[in-house]
Amino acid sequence: MQNTAETGPDAPIDVTPLLDDPHTAYAALRAAGPVHRITGTDGNPAWLVTRYDDVRRALADPKLSLDKRHAAPGGYRGFALPPALDANLLNMDPPDHTRVRRLVVKAFTPRRIDALREPVRRVADELLDAMEERGDRADLIADYAGQLPIVVICDLLGIPQRDRHDFRAWTDALITPDPTKPQLMKQAIGALLAFFTGLLATKRAEPGDDLLSDLIAVRDDATGTEGDRLTEDELTSLAFLILFAGYENTVHLIGNAALALLERPDLYDRLRRNPAELRAAVEEFMRHDGPAPLAIRRFAKEDLEIGGVRIPAGDSVLLAVASANRDPARFPDPDTFDHRRDLSGHLALGHGIHYCLGAPLARMETETALGALISRFPGLRLGVPREELQRRRTLRAHGLISLPVAWKTRSEQVFEA
Repeated sequence: MQNTAETGPDAPIDVTPLLDDPHTAYAALRAAGPVHRITGTDGNPAWLVTRYDDVRRALADPKLSLDKRHAAPGGYRGFALPPALDANLLNMDPPDHTRVRRLVVKAFTPRRIDALREPVRRVADELLDAMEERGDRADLIADYAGQLPIVVICDLLGIPQRDRHDFRAWTDALITPDPTKPQLMKQAIGALLAFFTGLLATKRAEPGDDLLSDLIAVRDDATGTEGDRLTEDELTSLAFLILFAGYENTVHLIGNAALALLERPDLYDRLRRNPAELRAAVEEFMRHDGPAPLAIRRFAKEDLEIGGVRIPAGDSVLLAVASANRDPARFPDPDTFDHRRDLSGHLALGHGIHYCLGAPLARMETETALGALISRFPGLRLGVPREELQRRRTLRAHGLISLPVAWKTRSEQVFEA
Protein backbone atom coordinates (compact mmCIF):
# COMPACT_ATOMS: atom_id res chain seq x y z
CA MET A 1 0.00 0.00 0.00
CA GLN A 2 1.18 3.51 -0.80
CA ASN A 3 2.77 5.63 1.93
CA THR A 4 1.05 8.95 1.42
CA ALA A 5 2.61 10.66 4.41
CA GLU A 6 5.31 11.64 1.93
CA THR A 7 3.10 12.39 -1.07
CA GLY A 8 0.77 14.75 0.76
CA PRO A 9 -2.92 15.09 1.60
CA ASP A 10 -4.04 15.10 -2.03
CA ALA A 11 -3.21 11.40 -2.43
CA PRO A 12 -4.99 9.54 0.37
CA ILE A 13 -4.69 5.77 0.51
CA ASP A 14 -7.54 3.50 -0.50
CA VAL A 15 -9.15 2.22 2.71
CA THR A 16 -10.90 -0.70 1.01
CA PRO A 17 -8.17 -3.20 2.06
CA LEU A 18 -8.70 -2.11 5.66
CA LEU A 19 -12.32 -3.19 5.34
CA ASP A 20 -11.64 -6.43 3.48
CA ASP A 21 -8.60 -7.77 5.36
CA PRO A 22 -7.62 -5.27 8.05
CA HIS A 23 -4.69 -7.06 9.67
CA THR A 24 -2.94 -7.72 6.35
CA ALA A 25 -3.57 -4.13 5.27
CA TYR A 26 -2.29 -2.68 8.54
CA ALA A 27 0.88 -4.80 8.28
CA ALA A 28 1.54 -3.31 4.85
CA LEU A 29 0.96 0.20 6.15
CA ARG A 30 3.29 -0.30 9.13
CA ALA A 31 6.01 -1.47 6.78
CA ALA A 32 5.45 1.46 4.41
CA GLY A 33 5.55 4.20 7.03
CA PRO A 34 4.34 5.32 10.46
CA VAL A 35 1.62 7.78 9.37
CA HIS A 36 -0.65 7.83 6.31
CA ARG A 37 -3.23 10.19 4.88
CA ILE A 38 -6.67 8.63 4.40
CA THR A 39 -10.23 9.53 3.64
CA GLY A 40 -12.51 7.47 5.85
CA THR A 41 -15.70 5.75 4.79
CA ASP A 42 -17.54 8.69 6.37
CA GLY A 43 -15.80 11.10 3.97
CA ASN A 44 -13.62 12.68 6.64
CA PRO A 45 -9.90 13.18 5.88
CA ALA A 46 -7.52 12.05 8.61
CA TRP A 47 -3.99 10.97 9.45
CA LEU A 48 -3.73 7.26 10.30
CA VAL A 49 -1.02 6.27 12.81
CA THR A 50 0.00 2.61 12.62
CA ARG A 51 3.07 1.79 14.74
CA TYR A 52 2.97 0.81 18.40
CA ASP A 53 5.30 3.40 19.92
CA ASP A 54 3.68 6.27 18.00
CA VAL A 55 0.14 5.12 18.83
CA ARG A 56 0.92 4.68 22.53
CA ARG A 57 2.50 8.12 22.83
CA ALA A 58 -0.32 9.75 20.90
CA LEU A 59 -3.00 8.17 23.11
CA ALA A 60 -1.60 10.11 26.08
CA ASP A 61 -0.53 13.29 24.23
CA PRO A 62 -2.42 16.36 25.55
CA LYS A 63 -1.74 18.12 22.24
CA LEU A 64 -4.26 15.75 20.66
CA SER A 65 -7.79 16.71 21.70
CA LEU A 66 -11.06 14.80 21.74
CA ASP A 67 -12.99 18.08 21.71
CA LYS A 68 -14.47 18.70 18.25
CA ARG A 69 -14.05 22.44 18.71
CA HIS A 70 -10.38 21.91 17.89
CA ALA A 71 -11.20 20.51 14.44
CA ALA A 72 -10.28 22.67 11.47
CA PRO A 73 -13.30 24.40 9.85
CA GLY A 74 -14.91 21.92 7.47
CA GLY A 75 -12.35 19.27 8.34
CA TYR A 76 -14.62 17.00 10.34
CA ARG A 77 -18.18 15.84 9.73
CA GLY A 78 -19.13 13.44 12.48
CA PHE A 79 -22.42 12.17 13.86
CA ALA A 80 -25.00 14.94 14.04
CA LEU A 81 -25.88 14.10 17.63
CA PRO A 82 -27.96 16.49 19.74
CA PRO A 83 -26.12 18.04 22.75
CA ALA A 84 -27.94 15.70 25.13
CA LEU A 85 -26.19 12.72 23.52
CA ASP A 86 -22.95 14.42 22.49
CA ALA A 87 -21.75 15.85 25.82
CA ASN A 88 -19.91 12.67 26.79
CA LEU A 89 -16.40 11.55 27.71
CA LEU A 90 -15.53 10.71 24.09
CA ASN A 91 -15.73 14.42 23.23
CA MET A 92 -14.09 15.90 26.32
CA ASP A 93 -10.66 17.06 27.46
CA PRO A 94 -9.67 18.01 31.00
CA PRO A 95 -10.93 19.62 33.15
CA ASP A 96 -14.46 18.56 32.09
CA HIS A 97 -13.27 15.03 31.30
CA THR A 98 -11.61 14.76 34.74
CA ARG A 99 -14.74 15.97 36.52
CA VAL A 100 -17.21 13.72 34.71
CA ARG A 101 -15.00 10.62 34.80
CA ARG A 102 -14.43 11.02 38.54
CA LEU A 103 -18.17 10.98 39.14
CA VAL A 104 -18.76 7.69 37.32
CA VAL A 105 -15.53 5.70 37.68
CA LYS A 106 -16.56 4.22 41.04
CA ALA A 107 -19.28 2.26 39.22
CA PHE A 108 -16.61 0.27 37.41
CA THR A 109 -14.22 -0.63 40.22
CA PRO A 110 -12.95 -4.24 40.17
CA ARG A 111 -14.78 -4.96 43.44
CA ARG A 112 -18.15 -3.82 42.12
CA ILE A 113 -17.64 -5.63 38.81
CA ASP A 114 -16.64 -8.85 40.57
CA ALA A 115 -19.94 -8.73 42.44
CA LEU A 116 -21.65 -8.94 39.04
CA ARG A 117 -19.81 -12.10 38.01
CA GLU A 118 -22.36 -14.59 39.37
CA PRO A 119 -25.39 -12.71 37.98
CA VAL A 120 -23.68 -12.52 34.58
CA ARG A 121 -22.97 -16.25 34.67
CA ARG A 122 -26.64 -16.93 35.43
CA VAL A 123 -27.71 -14.88 32.41
CA ALA A 124 -25.14 -16.66 30.24
CA ASP A 125 -26.41 -20.05 31.36
CA GLU A 126 -30.02 -19.04 30.68
CA LEU A 127 -29.13 -17.96 27.13
CA LEU A 128 -27.23 -21.21 26.54
CA ASP A 129 -30.19 -23.20 27.95
CA ALA A 130 -32.44 -21.53 25.39
CA MET A 131 -29.99 -22.30 22.58
CA GLU A 132 -29.74 -25.94 23.59
CA GLU A 133 -33.51 -26.34 23.88
CA ARG A 134 -33.96 -25.17 20.27
CA GLY A 135 -31.80 -27.95 18.82
CA ASP A 136 -28.22 -28.37 17.69
CA ARG A 137 -27.58 -25.09 15.85
CA ALA A 138 -27.54 -21.40 16.72
CA ASP A 139 -26.16 -18.01 15.77
CA LEU A 140 -23.73 -17.06 18.54
CA ILE A 141 -24.12 -13.35 17.75
CA ALA A 142 -27.92 -13.13 17.67
CA ASP A 143 -28.56 -15.76 20.34
CA TYR A 144 -25.70 -15.16 22.77
CA ALA A 145 -23.03 -12.47 22.26
CA GLY A 146 -25.64 -9.96 21.12
CA GLN A 147 -27.91 -10.56 24.10
CA LEU A 148 -25.66 -10.97 27.14
CA PRO A 149 -24.09 -7.46 27.18
CA ILE A 150 -27.41 -5.66 26.84
CA VAL A 151 -28.79 -7.51 29.87
CA VAL A 152 -25.69 -6.63 31.89
CA ILE A 153 -25.66 -2.96 30.91
CA CYS A 154 -29.40 -2.56 31.45
CA ASP A 155 -29.09 -4.15 34.89
CA LEU A 156 -26.21 -1.83 35.74
CA LEU A 157 -28.15 1.26 34.65
CA GLY A 158 -31.40 0.04 36.17
CA ILE A 159 -33.39 -0.18 32.93
CA PRO A 160 -36.49 -2.33 33.59
CA GLN A 161 -37.05 -5.43 31.50
CA ARG A 162 -40.19 -3.96 29.96
CA ASP A 163 -38.24 -0.97 28.65
CA ARG A 164 -35.38 -2.83 26.97
CA HIS A 165 -35.99 -1.79 23.42
CA ASP A 166 -34.20 -2.98 20.32
CA PHE A 167 -30.89 -1.30 21.07
CA ARG A 168 -29.27 -3.53 18.46
CA ALA A 169 -31.10 -1.78 15.62
CA TRP A 170 -30.31 1.65 17.04
CA THR A 171 -26.61 0.96 17.51
CA ASP A 172 -26.37 -0.70 14.08
CA ALA A 173 -27.73 2.48 12.52
CA LEU A 174 -24.98 4.53 14.21
CA ILE A 175 -22.04 2.15 13.85
CA THR A 176 -22.73 1.00 10.27
CA PRO A 177 -24.96 3.63 8.68
CA ASP A 178 -26.62 2.87 5.36
CA PRO A 179 -25.67 5.75 3.00
CA THR A 180 -28.75 5.02 0.91
CA LYS A 181 -31.06 5.41 3.93
CA PRO A 182 -29.83 8.41 5.96
CA GLN A 183 -33.22 8.64 7.63
CA LEU A 184 -32.45 5.46 9.61
CA MET A 185 -29.65 7.19 11.51
CA LYS A 186 -31.84 10.21 12.24
CA GLN A 187 -34.61 7.93 13.45
CA ALA A 188 -32.20 6.00 15.69
CA ILE A 189 -30.82 9.21 17.21
CA GLY A 190 -34.33 10.49 17.85
CA ALA A 191 -35.38 7.20 19.40
CA LEU A 192 -32.34 7.10 21.68
CA LEU A 193 -32.85 10.67 22.84
CA ALA A 194 -36.54 10.12 23.55
CA PHE A 195 -35.79 6.88 25.38
CA PHE A 196 -33.15 8.34 27.69
CA THR A 197 -35.14 11.51 28.35
CA GLY A 198 -38.10 9.41 29.44
CA LEU A 199 -35.94 7.02 31.43
CA LEU A 200 -34.33 9.84 33.42
CA ALA A 201 -37.74 11.27 34.24
CA THR A 202 -38.90 7.86 35.47
CA LYS A 203 -35.77 7.37 37.58
CA ARG A 204 -36.15 10.79 39.14
CA ALA A 205 -39.66 9.92 40.21
CA GLU A 206 -38.80 6.36 41.29
CA PRO A 207 -35.07 6.01 42.05
CA GLY A 208 -33.62 2.55 42.52
CA ASP A 209 -30.40 0.83 43.57
CA ASP A 210 -28.63 1.33 40.24
CA LEU A 211 -26.00 3.46 38.54
CA LEU A 212 -28.42 5.77 36.77
CA SER A 213 -30.23 6.64 39.98
CA ASP A 214 -26.87 7.37 41.61
CA LEU A 215 -25.88 9.69 38.76
CA ILE A 216 -29.23 11.50 38.95
CA ALA A 217 -28.66 12.03 42.67
CA VAL A 218 -25.27 13.57 41.91
CA ARG A 219 -26.81 15.79 39.25
CA ASP A 220 -29.67 16.97 41.49
CA ASP A 221 -27.68 17.41 44.72
CA ALA A 222 -28.25 21.07 45.55
CA THR A 223 -25.43 21.02 48.13
CA GLY A 224 -22.81 19.80 45.66
CA THR A 225 -20.12 22.14 44.39
CA GLU A 226 -19.81 22.95 40.70
CA GLY A 227 -16.90 20.49 40.47
CA ASP A 228 -19.10 17.67 41.80
CA ARG A 229 -22.05 18.17 39.48
CA LEU A 230 -23.21 17.00 36.07
CA THR A 231 -25.15 19.14 33.64
CA GLU A 232 -28.40 17.65 32.39
CA ASP A 233 -26.88 17.07 28.96
CA GLU A 234 -23.85 15.37 30.55
CA LEU A 235 -26.14 13.12 32.56
CA THR A 236 -28.17 12.05 29.51
CA SER A 237 -25.08 11.65 27.36
CA LEU A 238 -23.27 9.61 29.99
CA ALA A 239 -26.14 7.13 30.18
CA PHE A 240 -26.11 6.90 26.38
CA LEU A 241 -22.34 6.34 26.28
CA ILE A 242 -22.37 3.60 28.93
CA LEU A 243 -25.08 1.73 27.04
CA PHE A 244 -23.72 2.32 23.53
CA ALA A 245 -20.02 1.60 24.16
CA GLY A 246 -20.55 -1.08 26.78
CA TYR A 247 -22.92 -2.96 24.53
CA GLU A 248 -21.48 -2.76 21.04
CA ASN A 249 -17.81 -3.36 21.87
CA THR A 250 -18.53 -6.31 24.14
CA VAL A 251 -20.72 -7.99 21.51
CA HIS A 252 -17.84 -7.85 19.02
CA LEU A 253 -15.22 -8.91 21.58
CA ILE A 254 -17.18 -12.01 22.60
CA GLY A 255 -17.96 -12.85 18.97
CA ASN A 256 -14.36 -12.43 17.77
CA ALA A 257 -13.06 -14.46 20.71
CA ALA A 258 -15.57 -17.26 20.10
CA LEU A 259 -14.49 -17.46 16.46
CA ALA A 260 -10.83 -17.58 17.49
CA LEU A 261 -11.62 -20.54 19.75
CA LEU A 262 -13.61 -22.35 17.07
CA GLU A 263 -10.66 -21.99 14.72
CA ARG A 264 -8.31 -23.42 17.37
CA PRO A 265 -9.84 -26.66 18.73
CA ASP A 266 -6.72 -27.40 20.78
CA LEU A 267 -7.02 -24.04 22.52
CA TYR A 268 -10.76 -24.58 23.01
CA ASP A 269 -10.06 -27.90 24.77
CA ARG A 270 -7.13 -26.47 26.73
CA LEU A 271 -9.22 -23.62 28.17
CA ARG A 272 -12.07 -26.00 28.91
CA ARG A 273 -9.69 -28.14 30.97
CA ASN A 274 -7.89 -25.14 32.49
CA PRO A 275 -10.43 -22.34 33.00
CA ALA A 276 -7.91 -20.42 35.09
CA GLU A 277 -6.16 -19.55 31.82
CA LEU A 278 -9.22 -17.77 30.45
CA ARG A 279 -8.25 -14.44 31.99
CA ALA A 280 -4.97 -14.32 30.08
CA ALA A 281 -6.70 -15.62 26.96
CA VAL A 282 -9.16 -12.72 27.05
CA GLU A 283 -6.25 -10.27 27.06
CA GLU A 284 -4.80 -12.01 24.01
CA PHE A 285 -8.19 -12.01 22.28
CA MET A 286 -8.28 -8.23 22.74
CA ARG A 287 -4.74 -7.79 21.43
CA HIS A 288 -5.02 -10.24 18.56
CA ASP A 289 -8.45 -9.34 17.17
CA GLY A 290 -10.07 -6.62 19.24
CA PRO A 291 -13.47 -5.03 18.57
CA ALA A 292 -12.28 -1.44 18.01
CA PRO A 293 -9.58 -1.04 15.33
CA LEU A 294 -9.26 2.69 15.98
CA ALA A 295 -9.23 4.85 19.07
CA ILE A 296 -11.73 7.69 19.13
CA ARG A 297 -10.62 10.40 16.66
CA ARG A 298 -8.45 13.21 17.93
CA PHE A 299 -7.67 16.70 16.68
CA ALA A 300 -4.27 18.38 16.67
CA LYS A 301 -4.47 21.42 18.96
CA GLU A 302 -1.32 22.80 17.34
CA ASP A 303 1.11 21.86 14.60
CA LEU A 304 2.91 18.70 15.71
CA GLU A 305 4.86 15.68 14.48
CA ILE A 306 4.07 12.00 14.78
CA GLY A 307 6.62 9.51 13.49
CA GLY A 308 8.45 12.33 11.72
CA VAL A 309 5.30 13.38 9.83
CA ARG A 310 3.96 16.93 10.27
CA ILE A 311 0.33 17.12 11.36
CA PRO A 312 -1.23 20.59 10.91
CA ALA A 313 -3.32 22.07 13.70
CA GLY A 314 -7.00 21.14 13.39
CA ASP A 315 -6.42 17.94 11.40
CA SER A 316 -8.04 14.68 12.50
CA VAL A 317 -5.79 11.90 13.76
CA LEU A 318 -6.82 8.23 13.90
CA LEU A 319 -4.77 5.93 16.12
CA ALA A 320 -4.85 2.37 14.78
CA VAL A 321 -4.74 0.29 17.95
CA ALA A 322 -5.40 -2.86 15.91
CA SER A 323 -2.22 -2.18 13.98
CA ALA A 324 -0.22 -1.25 17.07
CA ASN A 325 -1.27 -4.48 18.78
CA ARG A 326 0.24 -6.48 15.92
CA ASP A 327 3.41 -4.44 15.59
CA PRO A 328 6.30 -6.97 15.66
CA ALA A 329 8.51 -4.30 17.22
CA ARG A 330 6.40 -4.69 20.40
CA PHE A 331 4.85 -8.17 20.12
CA PRO A 332 7.08 -10.83 18.53
CA ASP A 333 5.30 -13.09 16.03
CA PRO A 334 2.23 -10.85 16.42
CA ASP A 335 -0.13 -12.74 14.10
CA THR A 336 0.14 -15.89 16.21
CA PHE A 337 -2.36 -16.26 19.05
CA ASP A 338 -0.44 -16.99 22.26
CA HIS A 339 -2.06 -16.19 25.58
CA ARG A 340 1.16 -17.10 27.37
CA ARG A 341 3.07 -14.21 25.80
CA ASP A 342 3.86 -10.95 27.63
CA LEU A 343 0.59 -9.05 27.15
CA SER A 344 1.45 -6.01 29.24
CA GLY A 345 0.98 -2.81 27.31
CA HIS A 346 -1.53 -3.93 24.70
CA LEU A 347 -3.66 -0.99 23.59
CA ALA A 348 -7.05 -2.57 22.92
CA LEU A 349 -8.54 -0.63 25.83
CA GLY A 350 -6.54 2.52 25.26
CA HIS A 351 -3.84 4.24 27.30
CA GLY A 352 -3.61 7.39 29.38
CA ILE A 353 -6.48 9.43 30.80
CA HIS A 354 -8.92 8.12 28.20
CA TYR A 355 -8.30 4.46 29.07
CA CYS A 356 -11.57 2.55 28.69
CA LEU A 357 -13.85 3.30 31.63
CA GLY A 358 -15.62 -0.05 31.32
CA ALA A 359 -12.48 -2.18 30.98
CA PRO A 360 -13.13 -4.27 34.14
CA LEU A 361 -16.70 -4.97 33.00
CA ALA A 362 -15.67 -5.92 29.46
CA ARG A 363 -13.01 -8.31 30.76
CA MET A 364 -15.36 -9.96 33.23
CA GLU A 365 -18.24 -10.33 30.75
CA THR A 366 -16.02 -11.86 28.07
CA GLU A 367 -14.31 -14.26 30.46
CA THR A 368 -17.65 -15.33 31.92
CA ALA A 369 -19.35 -15.66 28.52
CA LEU A 370 -16.55 -17.79 27.07
CA GLY A 371 -16.24 -19.91 30.19
CA ALA A 372 -19.94 -20.73 30.15
CA LEU A 373 -19.86 -21.48 26.42
CA ILE A 374 -16.93 -23.88 26.36
CA SER A 375 -18.04 -25.72 29.47
CA ARG A 376 -21.51 -26.27 28.00
CA PHE A 377 -20.51 -27.32 24.47
CA PRO A 378 -17.28 -29.35 24.40
CA GLY A 379 -17.59 -30.10 20.69
CA LEU A 380 -18.80 -26.75 19.38
CA ARG A 381 -17.93 -26.12 15.74
CA LEU A 382 -18.58 -23.60 12.97
CA GLY A 383 -21.94 -24.14 11.31
CA VAL A 384 -20.84 -22.75 7.93
CA PRO A 385 -17.55 -22.67 6.01
CA ARG A 386 -15.17 -20.00 7.34
CA GLU A 387 -15.26 -18.05 4.07
CA GLU A 388 -19.03 -17.54 4.37
CA LEU A 389 -18.74 -15.52 7.59
CA GLN A 390 -19.42 -11.82 7.13
CA ARG A 391 -17.97 -8.92 9.10
CA ARG A 392 -19.10 -5.34 9.42
CA ARG A 393 -17.52 -3.18 6.72
CA THR A 394 -16.47 -0.18 8.79
CA LEU A 395 -13.22 1.25 10.08
CA ARG A 396 -14.76 1.86 13.51
CA ALA A 397 -15.90 -1.59 14.55
CA HIS A 398 -14.43 -5.03 13.92
CA GLY A 399 -17.10 -7.63 14.48
CA LEU A 400 -19.11 -10.41 12.95
CA ILE A 401 -22.62 -9.95 11.60
CA SER A 402 -23.42 -13.54 12.52
CA LEU A 403 -21.58 -16.62 13.79
CA PRO A 404 -23.47 -19.85 12.98
CA VAL A 405 -22.40 -22.79 15.17
CA ALA A 406 -23.41 -26.42 15.61
CA TRP A 407 -22.92 -29.04 18.31
CA LYS A 408 -23.78 -32.59 19.20
CA THR A 409 -26.89 -32.99 21.30
CA ARG A 410 -26.70 -34.68 24.70
CA SER A 411 -28.35 -37.80 23.31
CA GLU A 412 -25.74 -37.98 20.53
CA GLN A 413 -22.94 -37.61 23.07
CA VAL A 414 -24.42 -40.38 25.21
CA PHE A 415 -24.85 -42.66 22.17
CA GLU A 416 -21.22 -42.14 21.08
CA ALA A 417 -19.97 -42.76 24.61
